Amino acid sequence: MQSRAACVIGWPIAHSRSPLIHNYWLNRYGIAGEYRSEAVPPKQFAQFIRTLGARGYVGANVTAPHKEAALACSRPDDRAQAVGAANTLWLEGGKLRSTNTDVEGFLGNLDGAAPGWDRGLSNAVILGAGGAARAGVYALSLRGIANIVVVNRTRNRAEMLRQRLGSGIRVLDWEERNAALSDAALLVNTTTLGMPGGPALEIDVGRLPAHAIVVDLVYVPLVTPLLRGAAARNLRVADGLGMLLHQAVRGFALWFGKTPEVTAELRDLVTKDIET
Repeated sequence: MQSRAACVIGWPIAHSRSPLIHNYWLNRYGIAGEYRSEAVPPKQFAQFIRTLGARGYVGANVTAPHKEAALACSRPDDRAQAVGAANTLWLEGGKLRSTNTDVEGFLGNLDGAAPGWDRGLSNAVILGAGGAARAGVYALSLRGIANIVVVNRTRNRAEMLRQRLGSGIRVLDWEERNAALSDAALLVNTTTLGMPGGPALEIDVGRLPAHAIVVDLVYVPLVTPLLRGAAARNLRVADGLGMLLHQAVRGFALWFGKTPEVTAELRDLVTKDIET
């Protein structure tokens, strides 16, 4: 089989764990290929992806700050169009196609960490209103979650999310976040609050019901203060690393023709890299 190459494009990009994940799978499945990182500044992004094939790539992942530009420069599927951002590109018949695999990453993470999580679940609270929040809301809608509350520090951004993804979404001011938790079966943090060196996520997990599930999409650190507080109450939790791993699956399948598994060995490999 001819060797194939894919990459992750961002600015900056040195922090990305995508090469570690995809090259692990290439090695595990004995596939002739390579996955690289490409640091591309915003002004050069459109030209870079227009020449993706000429550079020897069959596709790419896209990370900050390029996800909206990737949508505009490609032929997006319904999922990327709904979320308003693309994170996975591939060449198909000479055309550059795109999707958003954060949606299946979100669902795959929950399915793995809390099997059956969506059985009878009707109320969810999402903190944040950026790209990850849009992917999360769209993912929840695919599973039929009827009542979704979005709480963001800037209400206007949450209102824009509601307009994009459905009038059934309820928007609350940031000051109302704790009041929204009493009947929330799922709490998802999509903000950067709680990361080292930044502001804390001030939220009262004690208000959540005993059956609630808590998700934090931050994965550095792996165990955030939010997850630590939820675990202290014996609530089920899902961390951001799980979403990172599961969102990578579809891109690998598109580029290299094999649907990979998210294994404990891969998780341990990435965990060690984060912790060093």
